[in-house]
Amino acid sequence: MHTILGAGGSVGNELVRQLVERKLPFRLVGRHPGSISGEAETRSADLTSQHQTIDAVAGSSIVYLLVGLKYNRRAWAKMWPRIIDNAIEACKRAGARLIFFDNVYMYGRVNGFMTEQTPYHPCSKKGEIRAAVAATLANEWKEGTLTAMIARAADFYGPDAKNGIPNAMVFGPMSQGKKPMCLVHGALPHSYTYVPDAAQALLTLAESESAWNQTWHLPTRPNPPNGRDFITAASHAMNRPAAYRVLSRPMVKIGGLFNPVVREVYEMLYQNDAPYLFDSSKYAHAFGFPGTPYPEGIQATAASYESTA
Repeated sequence: MHTILGAGGSVGNELVRQLVERKLPFRLVGRHPGSISGEAETRSADLTSQHQTIDAVAGSSIVYLLVGLKYNRRAWAKMWPRIIDNAIEACKRAGARLIFFDNVYMYGRVNGFMTEQTPYHPCSKKGEIRAAVAATLANEWKEGTLTAMIARAADFYGPDAKNGIPNAMVFGPMSQGKKPMCLVHGALPHSYTYVPDAAQALLTLAESESAWNQTWHLPTRPNPPNGRDFITAASHAMNRPAAYRVLSRPMVKIGGLFNPVVREVYEMLYQNDAPYLFDSSKYAHAFGFPGTPYPEGIQATAASYESTA
C-alpha cells in the first residue's frame, strides 16, 4: 500500500495519476482528501495529531510525506516538527518506509550548484525550520531505526502546479491577458523542476532498493534558462506578448504590507538575486533520466492553461 500524507497538492495529484496508471494500491490522507473515482482509499487526518497519523499510516508499505502547509514561518515552526515526528512514529509502527518530499531552503545562499552534498547553511527562518526537519529524518536512518529518504526538488512548474512560481507569475497572468512577472532579476539562470518528473521519480526511487537511506535531488533539466528566456518561451507557447515586469525587492517589501504571502516571500528573495542552480546528476546517472527539456515542459504547461480557458 502506497500512502500519500498531504494529498491534493500538485505533486501528489501527479503521483496519484502514476499510481492509477500502474494499478498500484494507494491511500490518500489529508484533512479533506478527495476521492479518485473509487481508485483509492481515503482517510481524513490531522497530521499534527500522533494517533490520527498512526491510524492513517497503518497497513502501508511506502509513505510519501507531501504536506504543503500555509506559507507562514510561524505555522511552519509550530507544525513541521510535530508532523515529521508523527510521520516517523507512524511509519515505525506500521513497518513502512518514508519518503519526505523536500525543498532547498536549508541550503541557504549557494555559490554554484546545489547538490546532495551541499551543507545546510540556511539564511531564512523557513530554511532553519526545514533544515531541522531534514536532520531529524536523516538521523533516524543513520541510527537504523527507520528506512527513509529525502527527495528534494527545486522550485517547480507544470500542468496543475498552480502554486509554482512560474505558474503563478508567468502562465497564470498570461492566460488572463496580463503581463507576466519576474522576481528581482530577469537575466539570471533559475532551475525549475517539472512536476510530472518529480512524481515519476518519487515512484522510481520508492521501488529502488538501493535508493533508500539517502538524499536525492529529483530530475531537473540542467542548463536552465534565465527569467527573461523562460518568459519568452512561455509567451511563444501561449501566443502572448513577451513583455514582462520585474518585481524588485522594494516592490515586494511594499506588497508584503498588504499581502501576507508576499510578506513571507520577501525573506526568500536571495534565491532570485543570484543564479539558482539545482544539480540532479546523481539521479540522472542512477536512472538515466536528466529531466524534461524546458521547451517541452513549458509547452505542456502552456497547453494546460489553454485547455481550461
